[in-house]
Amino acid sequence: MTIGAQMYTLRELCQTPESFDGALRRVAAIGYRAVQISGCGDFGAEAIRAAADRHGLSIILTHTAPQKIKDDAEAVIQAHKTMGAGYVGIGMMPGEYHGGAEGVSRFIQDFTPAAERIAAAGLKLMYHNHSFEFERYGGHSVLDRLAEGFAPSLLGFTLDTYWIAHGGGDPAFWLEKLSGRVDTVHLKDMKIIRGEQRMGEVLEGNLNWEAIFKAAGRAGVKWGFVEQDDCYGGDPFACLETSYRNIAAFTGAAAGSL
Repeated sequence: MTIGAQMYTLRELCQTPESFDGALRRVAAIGYRAVQISGCGDFGAEAIRAAADRHGLSIILTHTAPQKIKDDAEAVIQAHKTMGAGYVGIGMMPGEYHGGAEGVSRFIQDFTPAAERIAAAGLKLMYHNHSFEFERYGGHSVLDRLAEGFAPSLLGFTLDTYWIAHGGGDPAFWLEKLSGRVDTVHLKDMKIIRGEQRMGEVLEGNLNWEAIFKAAGRAGVKWGFVEQDDCYGGDPFACLETSYRNIAAFTGAAAGSL
């Protein structure tokens, strides 16, 4: 698994071409060699690719607006090919599909045609979980229903370690359960501050990282993207650097590869 940075962590600092370029420069200086594009300003795929290339960063994955994926898959495909990204990410199931098994079924029906076009183009649609996917309807979680409703060739999963734990799940268990479908993961820890669950730098909280990294290896994870949605007033670059250094020290890995 190669460790990358989820640019959503830096989204507030990536809304102009100049600030985006500066953020990529600092991410590369930490040691990251790959990124996920999410929450950044829309400068066009060519400009985004050029900025990443300037700093020796590969774009692997995005989070792209679900409506655009559903309604204009061809444009999404072309943008990803321009960026060199092999994975098209859905960051969250739109709210209109929440609240029951029927909504999940509609999501599967509505997004299967786009997933088929994306797969035919040599790319893969990836679904990123939060905690609501662990709601159960008729004895099956939303995440189970998604895994059953899409063929493995059409939908993979960017499992998020924090949000699995937030939903009452075990990240290592889900990595193994969805083995072969989790080319990408989001790495973030869970801290408890005055009784409140908070996102934290990897290995600064309470998740079982030994089990998670072992399960990721068995599941065939290729890319682990460090993300911290909320740094609680801290410096997001410092958060990314702490996670990177902790992972390297814990695994004995060089240059962010496990």
